[in-house]
Amino acid sequence: MTNDILSLRTHLMNWLFTPLFVLWVFSTATGYVATLKYANRPYDQALLERAQTLAVQLMPAGGEGKPPPKEEEFYSVYDSADRFLAGSVALPRPPDFQLRKTVPVFTDAEFRGIKIRMVILRFPAEDGRALRLQLGERVDKRQALIRGILANIVIPQLLLILMAGAAVWYALKRGLAPLEHLRQEVAERSRTDLRLLNESQAPDEVRPLIHAFNQLLQRLSQVLDSQKRFVADAAHQLRTPFAGLKTQSELGLRETDPDKMQAALRKIHASAERCNHLVNQLLALARNEPGGHLYSSLDILELGRLAQDAAMNWVPEALRKDIDLGFEGYPQAVPVKGDPLGLTEMLNNLLDNAIRYTQPGGRVTVSVGYDSGGGVLRIEDNGPGIPPDLRNQVFERFYRILGSGEKGSGLGLSIVRDVAELHHARVELGEGAEGHGLKVTLRFPHHHSF
Repeated sequence: MTNDILSLRTHLMNWLFTPLFVLWVFSTATGYVATLKYANRPYDQALLERAQTLAVQLMPAGGEGKPPPKEEEFYSVYDSADRFLAGSVALPRPPDFQLRKTVPVFTDAEFRGIKIRMVILRFPAEDGRALRLQLGERVDKRQALIRGILANIVIPQLLLILMAGAAVWYALKRGLAPLEHLRQEVAERSRTDLRLLNESQAPDEVRPLIHAFNQLLQRLSQVLDSQKRFVADAAHQLRTPFAGLKTQSELGLRETDPDKMQAALRKIHASAERCNHLVNQLLALARNEPGGHLYSSLDILELGRLAQDAAMNWVPEALRKDIDLGFEGYPQAVPVKGDPLGLTEMLNNLLDNAIRYTQPGGRVTVSVGYDSGGGVLRIEDNGPGIPPDLRNQVFERFYRILGSGEKGSGLGLSIVRDVAELHHARVELGEGAEGHGLKVTLRFPHHHSF
């Protein structure tokens, strides 16, 4: 995480100083142009005044003029016919569009490898002819002035940027300190320590991250608790039937009478069936554990068809116990949003309980309905039922009503409750028809049709 924090700091520094650097370069360029313009102005004015003074001194008559001062090296004089009259013939000739102008014109040129600034001035001679004077000077002094001005502008700006960079770097280091503390707190924890992180001292920008991380810790804690409960329940519940299997197999191995061996094998087979049922119940319980549920998605299902298919699968068991298993559908489709595997497990547990605890010759009815709240599923039997004072306790794991005379795992209604919670359904236990038996009603939330 330290590398991530350094990377975050680097990204922030880049986002802050890249625009500043671009602005600094732009400021330098615009400053250079402005400095060049304003530095040239007084020098150009001085150059023009020298040219005017030189024009007065020359005033050639008949093609010959007075010699210029010795300090004037870069000059030349031409007449209106562009004939050279005096000065240096090697001085660069300005472009034609500049020569056509009647006002003084300034231009940059190069003479004998030296950069010069040149003014073009028209003036009358004593004999009335129009003459053209080209006077230049070296730009060394101008460039020195420009460099000095730029140095006094650019260097302080660069120093200010560097100082701002140091201040921002220090501020980022202090600002990201809570993330470093958070990293240390998480790194020092053991793998089983899922305590929530403290949000109170974190900056506002970091609190959503810590809140999301705490939600993840809560989900992980629920999953781990579910796993621990499942392992503990499985170990506790499987210990007794497997011990019985071991004992019965040892007794069968000692028997030499074929009839007694067959009886022992039947007991082993019955115990194996109970173990298989218990394992399936435990797996269903783990699959539908609240907080540890991992359904990939919930689809819109037709409750009537799902209930009818589940009831059809239990017809052989109902016939074996001489129980009338019926189904009452609904004229229209009943949509519910759910997982087919979870709902099928719930239906199987309800039907298993109803058929298991209903006496031979009894009746079990599966019905599907619909009201303003949503889909309704009912499974009703005329068995012994559940006393009202025990109807809340039967949803607890491994709780079994004493004296029922049936061997069960005590997990069926726990699975029903978990699946109902995962589908936001409500489970109600009541009496069957004419006050006998048990009626289990599940009310699902409303969903639109297919």
